[in-house]
Amino acid sequence: MIDALNAGIALLLLALGAYAVMAKDVFAALVGYIAYGLLLTLAWMQLRGPDVALTEAAIGGGLTGAMLIAAATRLRDRDAAARAPMPGIGARVLAATLSAVVASAVAWSVASLPEPAATLAPQTLAAMPALEVGNPVTAVLLGFRALDTLLEAIVVVLALIGVWSLAPDKAWGGRLGRLQHAQPDGMLAYAARILAPIGIVIGMYIFWIGADLPGGKFQGATLLAAMWLLVWMAGLTDAPAVDRRWLRAMLVAGPLAFVAIGVFGAVQAGAFLAYPAGLAKPLIIVIEIALMPTLTLVLALVLVGPPLREPER
Repeated sequence: MIDALNAGIALLLLALGAYAVMAKDVFAALVGYIAYGLLLTLAWMQLRGPDVALTEAAIGGGLTGAMLIAAATRLRDRDAAARAPMPGIGARVLAATLSAVVASAVAWSVASLPEPAATLAPQTLAAMPALEVGNPVTAVLLGFRALDTLLEAIVVVLALIGVWSLAPDKAWGGRLGRLQHAQPDGMLAYAARILAPIGIVIGMYIFWIGADLPGGKFQGATLLAAMWLLVWMAGLTDAPAVDRRWLRAMLVAGPLAFVAIGVFGAVQAGAFLAYPAGLAKPLIIVIEIALMPTLTLVLALVLVGPPLREPER
């Protein structure tokens, strides 16, 4: 039964991937892409990777899909003019051949993996008691690969700055996105008032249990960002202005706290981002608490887009 389910998921993934690539209509391709991401979440659950499944559902299928829909909406008027002519038969045959070669190489690489597959899981589990956390993913991301996680946090902030740099000069420092209007007694406003408090509680729960159970800052921040976007789209609040000091402070607070703890580890434990004995779990929790608002703001504001309204005088 399980083998049949896994085979069905694999076939559906291939079909949805092909549909998303070959669909001629942009919106249809995006629907296929989002469905692909949600189905991939189920595949990760079958592979016993709940943390990766949560991240895929929140960011891969959710946030990325929403960003692509927003981009397609903004480019709708220019889509017909920018559409390239159909490539010739030679180009299509070459593309299909290269795709088949790459797919075959990937399939051969997976099939030729040794049995049992090489893994560092035993070493990770053996070293986890020193970090005092129960979630292996958190141990890897904030213990054994903490520098990678720090660089990822810095990169997402730089990505937001890149989005903001697309703003016209007269709008720089102004409010993000367009002003949203919705009926105060409409269904969207009603849904925002009902779902936002529930989503905030669930997001904070997913964040808090991340040290010992599947969850963490990225998954929790994505859910909190979604709740803020829901309230914003319902017209119950407005997007902040880029020149707000509190906004800029919260965006850099997470990476700065991460770096400060890394320097503390260099002084107390002899290496950057090393944790002194007995302080590993408290410091990891401090890092996650500091990164939570940064990631929430980045994930929401990247979707809102660059400043479009002039600064208030």
